[in-house]
Amino acid sequence: MRPRSPVKGRGIFSGTGVIIMGLTATLAALIFPVWSYADRSGTVGASVLSDQTVATQYGPLSALDRDFVTRVRLAGLWELPAGQQAEEKGTTAAVRTAGQHLIDGHTFLDERVRDVAAKLGLPLPDRPNAQQQQWLATLNAAQGVDFDSKFANLLRVAHGKVFTVVAQVRATTQNSLVRALADDANTTVLDHIKVLEATGYVDFSALAREMAASSAPPVTGSAGVGSVVPLTPSVSPTYTLPPAASSPPPSAQP
Repeated sequence: MRPRSPVKGRGIFSGTGVIIMGLTATLAALIFPVWSYADRSGTVGASVLSDQTVATQYGPLSALDRDFVTRVRLAGLWELPAGQQAEEKGTTAAVRTAGQHLIDGHTFLDERVRDVAAKLGLPLPDRPNAQQQQWLATLNAAQGVDFDSKFANLLRVAHGKVFTVVAQVRATTQNSLVRALADDANTTVLDHIKVLEATGYVDFSALAREMAASSAPPVTGSAGVGSVVPLTPSVSPTYTLPPAASSPPPSAQP
């Protein structure tokens, strides 16, 4: 019987080896997916983060870029008719001049944004949004000095909010077309801010509160009208629209 003992030992060893090999294979099967996912997790995360950015021949186009293009179009859809109202209803030369600047600036920007949108394959709105329609209705109903005040304050608040978006897009975009559009928007919006302030109707205290609260421009009466002193615009009424992708002209020295 003793000669058969080594055979039993080998059988036991072989059985144990099979069990160990089976456990090892099972453990490997469990570990491999975890290792594989961990190894690629950085790539997956980056893919998710850039999920809304698409490639174009002009560079990556982000969600913020697309939103900016839409905003430029929407601004023109209500600010251009607001400028036309100011030309017709403004009681001072400064208000009428501001209206002309809005007409010129947004006629130019609308041509630019339509060209950019066509090249990038982006849809554009064809009418003002609900809030902008409300602002236009407010201006439609206003007359005289009340119109002047509401025009200057509504448009100044709106331009202040757009100005911050333009700066953010210009600082971060990787798309050359959007960058050039931001340059033009920056020049135009800054000009509009200046001529609106030059009307003498802008209530800077209310403006600061509105910007801090990041809410819609208030539809108020003639705030501060009693102390209004219309100023001569710092920019000529014969303002020439900037060429595409141009930089703002250097400020005039006092």
